[in-house]
Amino acid sequence: MSIAEPKIVIAGAGLHGAALAYYLTKRGEKPLIVERHSVGAAASGKGGGFLARDWGSGPTTQLHKQSFRLHEELAKELGIKSYRRLPVLSVTPGTRSKRTTDICPWLDGDGIADTRVMDQDGGAQVAPYELVSKLVEAAVAGGAELRIGTVEGISKSEDGSRVQSVRVDGADVPASSFVVTMGPWAALAQDWFEMPVPMTGIKSTSIVFKDDANAVEPFALFCGEDDRFGTHLEVYPRASGEVYLCGIGGSEYVDAERLRAGEYPPGEVHADPGRVKAATDSFNSMSKRLGGEPETVQACMRPCPPDALPYMGRVPSLSNAYMSAGHNCWGILWAPVSGLAMSELILDGKASVVDLAPFDPGRFKPKPKTGTRGRKRGEEAVGEQW
Repeated sequence: MSIAEPKIVIAGAGLHGAALAYYLTKRGEKPLIVERHSVGAAASGKGGGFLARDWGSGPTTQLHKQSFRLHEELAKELGIKSYRRLPVLSVTPGTRSKRTTDICPWLDGDGIADTRVMDQDGGAQVAPYELVSKLVEAAVAGGAELRIGTVEGISKSEDGSRVQSVRVDGADVPASSFVVTMGPWAALAQDWFEMPVPMTGIKSTSIVFKDDANAVEPFALFCGEDDRFGTHLEVYPRASGEVYLCGIGGSEYVDAERLRAGEYPPGEVHADPGRVKAATDSFNSMSKRLGGEPETVQACMRPCPPDALPYMGRVPSLSNAYMSAGHNCWGILWAPVSGLAMSELILDGKASVVDLAPFDPGRFKPKPKTGTRGRKRGEEAVGEQW
């Protein structure tokens, strides 16, 4: 029996795995995407899809700017109908003190104290499920393979320096490279890579209203704390007539041990009914035109490392193992740039579109002890003498 030719194996068919597969196929590679549940089963299919060009800080500034640009390119390349630019408003809930429909016509309720424009031209949106689906479709059309199955571990070379194969549903799949793009479930890679992968899954409810009668004017809303309902809504109307709401409050924080134990497997993260009611009541006080009862009730798990920076780069102890996970609330925005940067890293040995150094997957690995004697120059031990 012939042995299959090693492939780049990508664990996870959310937006980050899908974007990576897409950019790899554009370079002539034919990766294998292994997905436990279904394409976009978690946050990549249930997120809001808000995109902000100028909202980064420090090392994430580059991710915001470059990925905002790439989203526009992908919308043209893949025919993403849900992509559009839109202004962003800051809304203060409360008792109406002045009219706001001159800014946003569907904010016609009495539960708004103030509305202001906070970003006129640096906002956009995309429906994430459309984006992830079209990325995977384009990757498969370019030669990638999508396999529904569970990644269970890896086998290393005799000297332990590289991944030799990936175990999928009990079978060893030869791998030229292995990339973990599993969102919060990347916490499982701690055992595979023998290094700390601290991760918190933030389980949050979201709801979607549908307005079939009218096109919903495009404004993204960031609402202040609404003490009446315990919410701080984010509202994203889509070109389809859907109105997506998150910022519902009551999120559950799931630590890495619980994620590794399988307490919340992909596709099994469900909404909190109490928070659904709170968000519905809050939004109904803000919009008579679009309110009512939500059409869709759902929840997803956002992945967040301790320093709120993603893991993007090569695993320090293995020459052909990589991670792209932990992108928190900006995972949808950053997916294109992470996919492009990781494809460059894998194929060229270095990313050129952004600097990946701040996102080193090994940054939580304990540093070797250097002793306590001698002087230091800043944080660097310099021995007995300068």
